[in-house]
Amino acid sequence: MKRITLLVAVATLAGIVAFTAPAPRPADKQAAPIFLTKIPRGYRDWKLISVAHEEGTLNDIRAVLGNDKAVGTYRAGKLPFPDGTIIARLAWSYDPSEENNKVFGRPQSFVAGPPKNGVQFMVKDSRKYAATGGWGYAQFNDGKTVGEAVLKTCFPCHQAIKARDFVFTHYAP
Repeated sequence: MKRITLLVAVATLAGIVAFTAPAPRPADKQAAPIFLTKIPRGYRDWKLISVAHEEGTLNDIRAVLGNDKAVGTYRAGKLPFPDGTIIARLAWSYDPSEENNKVFGRPQSFVAGPPKNGVQFMVKDSRKYAATGGWGYAQFNDGKTVGEAVLKTCFPCHQAIKARDFVFTHYAP
């Protein structure tokens, strides 16, 4: 009887150990950058940092907005941007205005047309986004995030301006 009790106890203990043992994990792989997955609330109420016209394949007119940390850093003129900085880019097609051109008597007026390339964001978090210079990138088309493959093209382009903390936009006071 003692032997059966001992075997039951050993079997029970083995079951508990097996049940609580951690599941095997796959071999560590290099972690991919994590990108922003939610649109920051209230971004359309942020302050204007700058406007720009991009030619070439982009051919858009854009407004760059920033949260308070972004605007404060731009105004102070001191880099790097602090963690918590968020910069938003909204773009529209760059369309000639026939109505305005009639008034001016010659073709010279362009206006913002339909939105282009959704809304894009850069979010500064030096620990979370260390692999991409401290910045996370996002693009949302019709409120939905684009695929990670598109976002992986952001940092390689921004690397060219490392001296400006990877930010293209200049402040327009």
